[in-house]
Amino acid sequence: RMTKELVLEALDQAYRRQRPQDEVLHHSDRGSQYASHEYQERLKKYGMKGSMSRKGNGYDNVCIESFHSILKKELVYLETFSTRAEAKKRIFEYIACFYNGKRIHSSIGYVTPNQCERTYRKTA
Repeated sequence: RMTKELVLEALDQAYRRQRPQDEVLHHSDRGSQYASHEYQERLKKYGMKGSMSRKGNGYDNVCIESFHSILKKELVYLETFSTRAEAKKRIFEYIACFYNGKRIHSSIGYVTPNQCERTYRKTA
């Protein structure tokens, strides 16, 4: 379930891991959890500018929809998970280890997301 508490926890975790120094544009859909007063206040606290997709416009979230499609094709549809904990662990491993660490992406010059981020940080 996508609850306000879940997305707040995810935002807090992302902030603690990345500690962004520059302005961050935070894009989401129009879900009530993202529109909540508490979530919007947390974005302000972290110095992030909120952005929401337009109502009924799937094109605003093309990147994440593409990612979800890849995640399903390369992991979810190929495995059977016995428990939610197992599914959570495997999805984390897929994203953190394979998708970000080993899978090259044409949209960022045929490097991994981790390589792209390291290059960006060196030049920023």
